[in-house]
Amino acid sequence: VFNWVKKLIAFAPVAAIQVETVRFDTQKLQNPEISGVQYQQGELAGYEVREYLLEKWGRKCAYCEAENVPLEVEHIRPKSRGGSNRVSNLTLSCIPCNIKKGNRPVEEFLAHDPVRLNKLLAQAKQPLKDAAVVNTTRYATGNALKSFALPVSFWSGGRTKCNRIKQGYPKDHWLDAACVGQTGEQVYIPPTLKALQIKAVGRGSRQKCRMDRFGFPRTKAKQFKRIRGFQTGDIVKAVVTKGKKVGVHIGRVAIRTTGSFRVGQVDGINWRYCLVLHRADGYEYAPTS
Repeated sequence: VFNWVKKLIAFAPVAAIQVETVRFDTQKLQNPEISGVQYQQGELAGYEVREYLLEKWGRKCAYCEAENVPLEVEHIRPKSRGGSNRVSNLTLSCIPCNIKKGNRPVEEFLAHDPVRLNKLLAQAKQPLKDAAVVNTTRYATGNALKSFALPVSFWSGGRTKCNRIKQGYPKDHWLDAACVGQTGEQVYIPPTLKALQIKAVGRGSRQKCRMDRFGFPRTKAKQFKRIRGFQTGDIVKAVVTKGKKVGVHIGRVAIRTTGSFRVGQVDGINWRYCLVLHRADGYEYAPTS
């Protein structure tokens, strides 16, 4: 993340950094009245709770384990029988189970299935420590970004989802990134716009030579990192004008001292036909489908 922020700052005028640094706002989950109605009891607070419940209960009904159906937030102990709105008293239920349970205690509703009852009660008591660990890790990323001397603000995943749904954008990681924080409340994303997928693949192997299954060297150490100006991992374009490999080939190159390279899946291409499009930088690039 740190390295890519450096790259983006070099290419574009970045004025501020907004980080989706917490999966769930544990304060909103534990005490909806902790710091004022406007912050805690609005629509956003509901998103935080629903996101956490979906994660905690595996996106399925806690009573019948139905999946891929509409789910409702359900009080394990009904409010009419002294139940609270704390997240530890909330679960997810499909509509038929919610109607069937009504305001009965869960012990009565699942009396015929003690195994499921015990599992539900144990899962309901799970603390928020897992969410806290994730939050701490993401804050470490956010704090590292402060070294760029740019304003850095932190936002929750619930805020991102709220912004995205209000604007009618489908669920996707790169669309979520555009909807982070306050500036994500109103963003224009053209329907034809596609994201570039970037994957960290490293800069090759540090191993000097390959071993056989007994641990003995089966190749010699490479003498040259570059051959004819090319390095393994560079993205090249090869326009072959004669021979069996006639055509245009684009892909990552694997170099050899003989000057006969492999470009993508095509082997045996002479280095003279190759043109570097992008130097190897430890990342793999591909357009989204």
